Amino acid sequence: MSETLLSRSRVMRLAVPVMLAQAAIAATGVVDTAVMGLYGDKTDLAAVAIASVAFSFIYWGFGFLRMSTTGLVAQALGRGDQAEARATLQRGLLIGGALGLAIFVVSPLLGRVVFAPFGAEGDVVQLADGYFAARVWGAPALLTQYAITGWLLGTGRTGALLAMQVVMNGVNIALDIWFVAGFGWGPVGIGAGTAIAEWVALLFGLALIWRSLKREAGLFDRAALIGLFNANRDILIRTLAMLLCFAWFVRSGAQLGTEYVAGNEVLLQFITVAAFVLDGFAFVAEKEIGEAYGARDRRKLLRAMRITTELAFAFAILISALYWFGGGWVISTFISDAEARLVALAFLPYCALVPVIGVLAYQLDGFLLGATRGQALRTAAAIVTIIYIPLDLFMRDQFGNTGVWLAFLGMFIVRVAAHGWFVPSLMRATSDQPQQPPQPS
Repeated sequence: MSETLLSRSRVMRLAVPVMLAQAAIAATGVVDTAVMGLYGDKTDLAAVAIASVAFSFIYWGFGFLRMSTTGLVAQALGRGDQAEARATLQRGLLIGGALGLAIFVVSPLLGRVVFAPFGAEGDVVQLADGYFAARVWGAPALLTQYAITGWLLGTGRTGALLAMQVVMNGVNIALDIWFVAGFGWGPVGIGAGTAIAEWVALLFGLALIWRSLKREAGLFDRAALIGLFNANRDILIRTLAMLLCFAWFVRSGAQLGTEYVAGNEVLLQFITVAAFVLDGFAFVAEKEIGEAYGARDRRKLLRAMRITTELAFAFAILISALYWFGGGWVISTFISDAEARLVALAFLPYCALVPVIGVLAYQLDGFLLGATRGQALRTAAAIVTIIYIPLDLFMRDQFGNTGVWLAFLGMFIVRVAAHGWFVPSLMRATSDQPQQPPQPS
């Protein structure tokens, strides 16, 4: 049974729907950028870029809901504890809904301070503020979705995850075009379309997991809740540190001028697509390693690490090649602003290197998340941030936007080294003889 679960064909059956689902998520940002590129100017593009990063910082900061749910559900299934797996889902739903509502309530205050660190021009900030005000209505829906996503990944229901993301992305694309091209709402229309799509996807997701919503006796178990919050605390710190790195990258472009932040934003969408696709293998690694860790099965752990990484690296090479040879056509076709287009074309080669350099970082994240090794993730992310920001300051001062991209590539290399340091301790926590056989998901 273990060999079947960890075979290459099994990994691909799980990974392909996740990759498509992740591509659908990434396509949301790509569509936002493409619509603004076709129907707006560099100021509109820069506004969507800054507002999107601001939301990423806020929302992805709560990505621990998805990450911890996946790992804890997979570990519970590895131990054969179905009731605890369902209770983990339900705790995540309650926490996600509460946090999303809190974000919405304090959004007027957030809107006043969230764009200040970017140092963008006044017109850009005004347009970004409109996007923010519209999109924040989707906060409760999106954060609740995180628990559903974690459950579907942890239980191996990747096809259902794909269906949920396709629904959200399809609604978002239709509304983007309608609100921006049809009504001329600009960045406000982009934000409103995304918020509505998030609510539609939540309703669809709840329908998918309906049978798992029967209340479990241990739902409000104090020890389980404390354990969940402790795990989430470290993953939250890790996520905020990594988001700070990406926000700093956008800020560095903004410091150089609107054309640079707009051009870098276009390339950042390429990177997002690659990361989301390659994360398909990292998410499968989370599930398989979570089960192996829960069962203390070192053999399955090592096999999951090896097979998912081999396949991920092959796809990374393919994506880099596609960007290198075909990225210029995409940029020239969809970006109408001449200055933003020239910046994106000039720095496309740096962008094309990110998938092959970053794939190991994504995989190592998956390894540690599956075992919910929060302290290791927190420490590694802190090391990356402490090294990256001074490196960017020095390189940008010396080489302008070229330095910004060189430092960004260096950040991925540091991620690999920092996260890789903790893998041996993860393997030592398992044994050659599993405590009990893995349970089917």
